[in-house]
Amino acid sequence: MEEQFILRVPPSVAERIERLLNENSSSSEDKSLDLSFSEDGRGGMFVIGNDHFPASLLDLPCVVESYKTYDDSVLIKTADIGQMIMVREEGDSAPDLLEYRHGLTPPMKDARKRRFRREPDLNPELVRRVEKDLLNIMAGGTAENMDILGYQTRGSHKAEADDALSH
Repeated sequence: MEEQFILRVPPSVAERIERLLNENSSSSEDKSLDLSFSEDGRGGMFVIGNDHFPASLLDLPCVVESYKTYDDSVLIKTADIGQMIMVREEGDSAPDLLEYRHGLTPPMKDARKRRFRREPDLNPELVRRVEKDLLNIMAGGTAENMDILGYQTRGSHKAEADDALSH
């Protein structure tokens, strides 16, 4: 598979990138594009011409599949995209979270909150106690503070049913 990413830029930057790609490179004042990241790998700088824009690497709420075609009839999957590089204007604030709240299209607005169930609230002490009990049971012991109320084998249950039918 190929390596791909989504680059989301402000409209003014998008116009400059489109001009750079469509025009002859010698006639454009925006002759260079550069993207570099800081040590943490999440924040960085996007450079077009002499202008610098802050950029952030964000996780998408769900994986996006990318396809291409050679003959306009057969689609071939080329990548699973799970991250997006978001370029901001100089004055805009950096996102607080590492995950982007929304998907790429309007129906996926606030996707994490609307489409996925939230994580359950678990008491850490309860989790430790259940884990300890499971380890005891797997080792051949019994769970603490637990009573076994009734035990019946299949054979005895079948025998009772046969007795009921014969009478």
